[in-house]
Amino acid sequence: MAPLVPSKEELDRRRIININAETVTNIPSTDFPGHWPGENHEWSLEKFRRDFRVEFHYNETYDASFSLIGLDASIANAFRRILIDEVPTLAPEYVFIQNNTSVIQDEVLAQRIGLIPLRGSIEGLNWMRWFKKPTEDDPEGSTPTDYNTVVLNLDVECTKNPNAAPDEDDPRKLYNHAHVYAKDLVFNPVGRQKQYFVGEGAIRPVNPDILIAKLRPGQKIEMEIHCIKGIGADHAKFSPVATATYRLLPDIKILKPIIGADARKFAKCFPRGVIGLEKITAEEAAQEGSGYEGHEGEEKAVVLDPFKDTVSRECLRHEEFKDKVKLGRVRDHFIFSVESTGQFPSDMLFLESVKVLKLKCARLKRDLTNLMQ
Repeated sequence: MAPLVPSKEELDRRRIININAETVTNIPSTDFPGHWPGENHEWSLEKFRRDFRVEFHYNETYDASFSLIGLDASIANAFRRILIDEVPTLAPEYVFIQNNTSVIQDEVLAQRIGLIPLRGSIEGLNWMRWFKKPTEDDPEGSTPTDYNTVVLNLDVECTKNPNAAPDEDDPRKLYNHAHVYAKDLVFNPVGRQKQYFVGEGAIRPVNPDILIAKLRPGQKIEMEIHCIKGIGADHAKFSPVATATYRLLPDIKILKPIIGADARKFAKCFPRGVIGLEKITAEEAAQEGSGYEGHEGEEKAVVLDPFKDTVSRECLRHEEFKDKVKLGRVRDHFIFSVESTGQFPSDMLFLESVKVLKLKCARLKRDLTNLMQ
């Protein structure tokens, strides 16, 4: 028997998750999401190319938003999890404190250093190898070298400023190095690091004004920091993103005319820019069964931009809008928001997550091949 071919109306219905006053309906209920009995849902590269789209909404250095359209939720969520946990970055791992006479304890100071996001040459980061920590099977682990460890130094001492005014009470003017900032970290390249981490590609804090400690005359901090390559699954300090989230595109359908004062009230139920007000034309007022008969020149509610909606369901609380509006979300339209911590430009992060997913697929394919032999 030939497979069933669903109508366009049925396909449109399947794409929308219904948002009701108290419930959410039309969620996937089959064993395999996106598959229905009696229909042919064999995966096709040509169909994927035809249906899949990427749309950028804005793209800044540390913040980007884009839509992935035509994907299953499992794939979209895989990208989100890879962005958070599996894109490798550089972060402090070992802090060797030679001298610390500040009021901050050694372990607290080391933690503050470890959470400072770093940036540098992406080419250099890709060139670096993994540093293996000591384990029971390998008690020695890796030896720090130029290709697996980046060294930063912090050596500051607070002294009195002889040029300060007699009545000065600002510690930053009264003393030298009263505040220790991330910009006081000094990168010392060794070996081949001098080829990869030079100029704008040198290892440095993303934000130079992160406060590390406050000192007073006679207090000193002297330490050596070893930075290694790692992933967010091991520790949050290696995560390349501050946030990586997605939401489904809201879908708003006005089923029956909403006119006059009701239209203005309806617009207030949504964030600004979602619902607009338009004048009812003579043609609409003259059309039988349109619901606009006799209302020429009055205002009606129209959907302007559902992208700005938060699906708050506020309009469903009012009796005058009952059966006049239908809220939903498009199940295969994922609006991503990616905020970088600074080591990668925000738009490059998604490309890095694609590389990681391709590598994982290649490993799975290789393991399946070995299993079948």
